[in-house]
Amino acid sequence: MQRHTRGDRQTHREFTVVSSVRFSLDLSLTLAMGLMCECRYEEQLEKFCKLMDFVIDSPPPELRQLYHASMVDRMKDKVDKSVFWSKLLGIVMQQGQKDMPFANNTVCKVNSFYTGRNFFDLLLSPASKGDVLKATLATDAVIGTMAGVNTPGSGYVLLHHIMGETGGQRGVWAYVEGGMGSVSSAISKAALEAGVQIVTNAEVSQVMVDETTGKVQGVALADGTELHSSVVLSNATPYKTFVDLVPANTLPEEFLCAIKTADYSSATTKINVAVDALPQFRCCKNINRKGGPEHMGTIHIGSESMEEIDIAYKEAAGGFSSTRPVIEMTIPSVLDKTISPPGQHVINLFVQYTPYKLSEGSWQDPAVRKSFAERCFSLIDEYAPHFSSSVIGYDMLTPPDLEREFGLTGGNIFHGAMGLDSLFLMRPAKGWSDYRTPVKGLYLCGSGAHPGGGVMGAPGRNAAAVVLDDLKAR
Repeated sequence: MQRHTRGDRQTHREFTVVSSVRFSLDLSLTLAMGLMCECRYEEQLEKFCKLMDFVIDSPPPELRQLYHASMVDRMKDKVDKSVFWSKLLGIVMQQGQKDMPFANNTVCKVNSFYTGRNFFDLLLSPASKGDVLKATLATDAVIGTMAGVNTPGSGYVLLHHIMGETGGQRGVWAYVEGGMGSVSSAISKAALEAGVQIVTNAEVSQVMVDETTGKVQGVALADGTELHSSVVLSNATPYKTFVDLVPANTLPEEFLCAIKTADYSSATTKINVAVDALPQFRCCKNINRKGGPEHMGTIHIGSESMEEIDIAYKEAAGGFSSTRPVIEMTIPSVLDKTISPPGQHVINLFVQYTPYKLSEGSWQDPAVRKSFAERCFSLIDEYAPHFSSSVIGYDMLTPPDLEREFGLTGGNIFHGAMGLDSLFLMRPAKGWSDYRTPVKGLYLCGSGAHPGGGVMGAPGRNAAAVVLDDLKAR
């Protein structure tokens, strides 16, 4: 797949990826030092991502319980774990020596790389001019989380959002022609060609487990149909899987407690807007009614300073939707002409912060919902006059809506918090990070498993590899 350029459309399998450029409103990068700092910032992120690639694409080296296993199996397990840790150490050492030339010895180099000293010093240094630049970059650390820019561990969320790549370019966001459903359609078509049977509109009511052997037996559907299988993979959240679908008496109490008490909080609301005219931003001198560069990427609104983001977060932590929400706007119809009629456009607003449960009022109240949507539109009006009057209609999904319509526990788009205490060997629970579960034959393959959320498929790919290994060992 060739490298993308601005505005190019590259077809890969059954769907087309439309490249986009990152564009943030009011980012005054006229000073050479500010621009140079941003380039160095991107370079530092790239170094961290090289380390994380291996971790993301590998099942965690879980300490499996092999009391009844043969000596050969025990030795193989030890070797597998040793290989993982030795490879990871080698990558860390290599990066430390290659990318940290300022240090006096290898240990210092590796330590500087691992702690990210250069990265954070760079972001907070005087060379990083302007609160707007810092705040815009910092939003990547709080996307989809109930966390502020000063919340410990939020730096990983930032890394998580730039680890992926499109067309060979790291950290690039892209539009899929026809909408995200085109990705699902392409995957399902490939699966059908391989002989897979796909059944939709078939709600699973229970994962069937043999209470005597503790082995999975298949799934029962809401209509009473039973599908028997010795292997079941769940792409639902850990809470949905183990609390709602698996019989409680088949799970260890400690494991079930960990799943129930995990952090599924969310502060994310998605507003899909139909408009009859493109927003014209104050910061742009030229009027582009058919779409210009300023319409093709991510547009940040309501995040002009780190303090402003922090205030918005603290309001939500107190149970109130943010007075001045942090909004990320995208306008895919500027590049993808298949998703809107001529002269009209689709605008996506990713909004924070909106708590799952409000201290005053309820998201079920139409007046509360309308008030918040209008608050968001009014904020956009400050940057793009008359935006509100261009709105034809909109659809709003608050955290409770996301939970009800998509099964996302708490409305969390990552199937659970992405804090450092909820990742790697701790995801979804201590002792069960390698996609296997206490129910033999039942595997977790969604975002609630390592390495977490995002449109990347890594949890499913890794889980499939584990399943194949287990089947070979039978």
